[in-house]
Amino acid sequence: MTHTEITVLNYTVNADVYARYGADFDAEAVNDEILRIVNAEAPAGVTVERNGKVFAEDDAIHAARAFDWAALLKRIDLDTIMAKHAR
Repeated sequence: MTHTEITVLNYTVNADVYARYGADFDAEAVNDEILRIVNAEAPAGVTVERNGKVFAEDDAIHAARAFDWAALLKRIDLDTIMAKHAR
């Protein structure tokens, strides 16, 4: 089965967000948890890699292209994730 690149998803938390929280965080752990959630919520046959590239198996291409990635990212509870990974 082939995998088709669909898009690149910028799921990582940028430095400005960490600065607004005013604390030190394990940024890698925060991004890993977000990636885990994104992959759990993605359509079947769709995978988001660590570099943000979204790949779909042949039978999931349409679902991956139609999926609302921005809405998924907005639903993620960043406050809770960051609280878990504060240093």
